[in-house]
Amino acid sequence: MDMRESGLALDPKYDANGLITAVVTDRVGALLMVAHMNADALAATLAGGEAVFWSRSRARLWRKGETSGHVLKLVEARIDCDQDALWLICDPAGPACHTGATSCFYRRVTSDGLERIG
Repeated sequence: MDMRESGLALDPKYDANGLITAVVTDRVGALLMVAHMNADALAATLAGGEAVFWSRSRARLWRKGETSGHVLKLVEARIDCDQDALWLICDPAGPACHTGATSCFYRRVTSDGLERIG
């Protein structure tokens, strides 16, 4: 086992684009959103206590809620065994989804298409 998997040093394994997937839940484990972070976004999140991501469409850092006010206050950050995915446990200050839904996962996939669930 290598040190990334067995050690206690934070050493994220970023992909070829310099990104790592971040899964965001609330304190009770409800899935809120999935986004991407680069090293600067991760550092800003850990230092500032609010979720900051890398926007692939805008090609820049964005603090969740920077325009809506619906920030995600960081409670705890965890990383998986091989350090290529993050889990951010957050207190949301409003809906997590830009559509106004509590979670970005507000539709269920069915055999007929999509069904709204939230």
